[in-house]
Amino acid sequence: MKRDNMTPAETVAELDRFIVGQHQAKRAVAIALRNRWRRQQLEPDLRDEVSPKNIIMMGPTGVGKTEIARRLSKLTGSPFLKVEASKFTEVGYVGRDVESMVRDLVEAGIQMVRAERAESVRVRAERAAEERLLDLLIVESNVPVGSSLEEIRRAVKHQLRDGLLEKQEIELEITEQKMPTVEMFTPQGMESMGVNFKDMFGNIFGGKKKQKRMTVAEARRVLLAEEEDRLIDHSQVETAAIERVENSGIIFLDEIDKIVSSEGAGSGRGPDVSREGVQRDLLPIVEGTSVNTRYGTVRTDHILFIAAGAFHVARPADLIPEMQGRFPIRVELDALSAEDFQRILVEPENSLIRQYSALLATEELELRFSEEAIRAIAETAAEINASAENIGARRLYTVLEKLLEEISFDAPDHRKEIYEITPEKVHEILDPLASDRDMARYIL
Repeated sequence: MKRDNMTPAETVAELDRFIVGQHQAKRAVAIALRNRWRRQQLEPDLRDEVSPKNIIMMGPTGVGKTEIARRLSKLTGSPFLKVEASKFTEVGYVGRDVESMVRDLVEAGIQMVRAERAESVRVRAERAAEERLLDLLIVESNVPVGSSLEEIRRAVKHQLRDGLLEKQEIELEITEQKMPTVEMFTPQGMESMGVNFKDMFGNIFGGKKKQKRMTVAEARRVLLAEEEDRLIDHSQVETAAIERVENSGIIFLDEIDKIVSSEGAGSGRGPDVSREGVQRDLLPIVEGTSVNTRYGTVRTDHILFIAAGAFHVARPADLIPEMQGRFPIRVELDALSAEDFQRILVEPENSLIRQYSALLATEELELRFSEEAIRAIAETAAEINASAENIGARRLYTVLEKLLEEISFDAPDHRKEIYEITPEKVHEILDPLASDRDMARYIL
């Protein structure tokens, strides 16, 4: 299901397919998403006045904050960008400027729209690429005396479509792009300039043609890309991408708590002043401003911002007041228990058990987990999180990797076999590591 007019209940149901628990956070993003659709139904004058209901998610690492936002963008086909707030620096310092996140979001939108347009012209592009391939194959083939060009073309096309010529080598003319090295020293680096040097100098420095030998399979990919590029109207792609970013873009600001003073905003100390400076630089982007990009000016008024952080030390109330006002919705995500881990292992459509089973199935090895074994894995992961650093559901990845390390290595030698994971095997492999806290800290 992918559409932008899902009801909140439908959105939550879709998120439930991939994410266990966190019902309040799912409800919050579902309402924010529906409000976007509601805004589009309003009269233009009122529509422009409705601001997005930005969200702050609070909770420890690995409980699903990023996954909720990422799945939300996939459900709606919205341009999505995850950035770490701690990577930005105040204007005037060396580092990334906050406007770069909008430029990156536009790039994501361009790629998304271009992929959609490429899919819509795929059939025409494939036909055109096939005709060009036929021309190249016929030129390099030994034409029998007395055969007509039409007969030869028909015979070669038949072989081509049957996959008989995939490894045959042909010579293809390709364009080499050579760009000059340009170094610009600015506080925020090249990205802050918003200038497309490739477009500016491409016709002067690039475009050198050269012949290259490659297989038919490789040539087909090159020709298909060229034909798709020829059939796509790039100006329309850019216009559509900017419109999509402005009306349905989602920026996920992770580690927002890292730019909050632990003693309240404006405490006067150096690091806290810098953190407050980043917040003040972020504020116009969240409030709504115009950002210059290589594709044109982008308004950020209706981009949905979802901020997230553990908030172990600082609190959302420690954000500068103006920033607090721009994030009216706040939800707290629950820490994950052993029961949650057990559900995460089996319930989602992309569950870890299904992933590992599918991976080893490629070696013709069947992986089986008993219910007791799954419970033991979940309990071990929860125990390690409690005794070492709590990294949430990510602990399941490290535990399963350690548990399946040996069979993953030996799988090619056990084709047609069944490998059963029992609780005894789980305890045998993981208990010695889990009991040694120092070892668990570095290995698990």
